[in-house]
Amino acid sequence: MVRLGQNFLADPNLLDAIVRDAELEPADVVLEVGAGEGVLSERLALAAAHLHTIEIDRGLEPALAALAARPGVSLHWGDAMKLDLAALEPAPTAMVANLPYSVATPLILRTIEQLPAVGRWTVMVQREIADRLRAAPGSRTYGSPSVVAQLACEVELVRSVDPAVFKPRPRVASAILRLRRTGPAPDPVTWQLIRAAFAHRRKSLARSLEHGHPGSLAPARAALAQLGLPEDARAEALAPADFAALSAKLQGED
Repeated sequence: MVRLGQNFLADPNLLDAIVRDAELEPADVVLEVGAGEGVLSERLALAAAHLHTIEIDRGLEPALAALAARPGVSLHWGDAMKLDLAALEPAPTAMVANLPYSVATPLILRTIEQLPAVGRWTVMVQREIADRLRAAPGSRTYGSPSVVAQLACEVELVRSVDPAVFKPRPRVASAILRLRRTGPAPDPVTWQLIRAAFAHRRKSLARSLEHGHPGSLAPARAALAQLGLPEDARAEALAPADFAALSAKLQGED
């Protein structure tokens, strides 16, 4: 059945493949969001030192009772977008999950920001989300989530997934996405800059910033010019590193 928008994995071979793809070490502390019926959780509990698994649907409590009783497993009931993830003890070092598609993008970005000890993500997501997070500058799907994710991580499509492995079968294509942390999340000022830059995609980056923050047009154009970028460049033309450099210029850090 579908519970709160989640489609459950039904293929044991794929479940085993996800755990292999995660390349977990015995000392890893894993965060799973969307425990569902616990079929992936059981495998993760065997592969890691500790498993934090989050589930919002209390209707699944009977199915997860045995999992919750296992040593080394912490079952958290609630909304992963509202829970204090930074308070999880021990701190997660990896995230492996069949993510609820409705919150996949903001949840991945939230864990990048709030869980600095997490070095790897292996997550099942809608194919559209996978394409967006790994999109290159200039592409139609390149946007603020792409920039934020790629400033902190290498983003890789591991495999496409047949809808037939879910119950019930979803209407969208899915994929397993892997992220490997390469640095910290963007600071709040840079994050805000990235979001404002893409807020008005038909405008130049500088004009998009001006729309939300009057008075920023001239400084943004000057900073772009100093970086060797066109003053009228649109946000989708800048690489993730360009946004970091632009933010540093505007903050007077260079």
